[in-house]
Amino acid sequence: MTIEIRALASADWDQWLATLELGFGGVPVSAEQRELWRELFDTGRPVAAWEDGEVVGTAGAVAFRLTVPGSAAVAAAGVTTVSVPPTHRRRGILRSMMRRQLSDFRSWGEPLAILVASEPAIYGRFGYGGATRSLSAEIDTNLVRLAVPAGADDVRLRLRPADTDEARAVCESVYARRVGARPGMLARQPGWDRQVTFDPESRREGASPLQCVLAEAGGETVGYARYAVRPGWTPAGPDGTVLLRDIEALTPAAYAALWRYLFGIDLTTRISVQSRPVDDALLHLVSDDRRCRLGVRDSLFVRLVDVGAALAARTYQTPVDVVLDVADPFCPWNEGRWRLTGDAKGASCERTDEPAD
Repeated sequence: MTIEIRALASADWDQWLATLELGFGGVPVSAEQRELWRELFDTGRPVAAWEDGEVVGTAGAVAFRLTVPGSAAVAAAGVTTVSVPPTHRRRGILRSMMRRQLSDFRSWGEPLAILVASEPAIYGRFGYGGATRSLSAEIDTNLVRLAVPAGADDVRLRLRPADTDEARAVCESVYARRVGARPGMLARQPGWDRQVTFDPESRREGASPLQCVLAEAGGETVGYARYAVRPGWTPAGPDGTVLLRDIEALTPAAYAALWRYLFGIDLTTRISVQSRPVDDALLHLVSDDRRCRLGVRDSLFVRLVDVGAALAARTYQTPVDVVLDVADPFCPWNEGRWRLTGDAKGASCERTDEPAD
């Protein structure tokens, strides 16, 4: 039968989600997550593959802005909730949805598409490539010590626990101020902070509800950490784990003070953290990074939807003047020669007939 790809209509939301669940092994999405996704997803952005009146493929997209070198925030489509049920594999459905998405992103003026890949090999076929890497750590807090800078002891800097929901707005304000400082960070759309702090009991696996601690200086929130604690005991005593969800700070002193707080949580012996930058300042605070069990893996995958707009949106530390010959059969509008010129102040990328370098 013929497969049709079209934008998701509001009336088809429940069927779309049911197909998504099937594609991810049949694990049901909680009612709370369903409601949150429905609020966050612009109904016109996700697409569905249809066959004989049934949804047989899903692909969502969320509007973000991505910081690129030079601190500019560029419109980027965040690809998510991609699935095809086992009954419809190897029929070109995923390829058709990916092509439809990229055409939509181009028409919406989004020069970049981004995703975190469940399996990286899948998305290289459609022009996505690894752009950032992330750091994970399992820190033995009994054996690792922190070299905390003197500023962390400033009496004007104080830490206080806060209700996670009530503190969401001030945490998001700190995060937003951090976005421009690091290429690869996402400026989140309004409401997306609710997804960041989404904490249903079904996901906790024996851990506490999500907790929050704020760092404040001069009446201003300058940092935060959100975490849970999973209790544990051995014959020798307490062996709990601090599960660090996220941590951001506007000053080195606040960042170090937050880490010292996490190291000192009672009845715990380790901190587990994922998705930190590979050059995280934590590496300069710990006494023994071997006992932090560091790991590095792929993080954000990026696809240039509009080559000219994407390459012109960033700056270049070294002056560049080069003609590129682009082959892109999946997005043929990118094919051809482009002249890229730029430096630390700005860049342009235009069509050219000049020979390629």
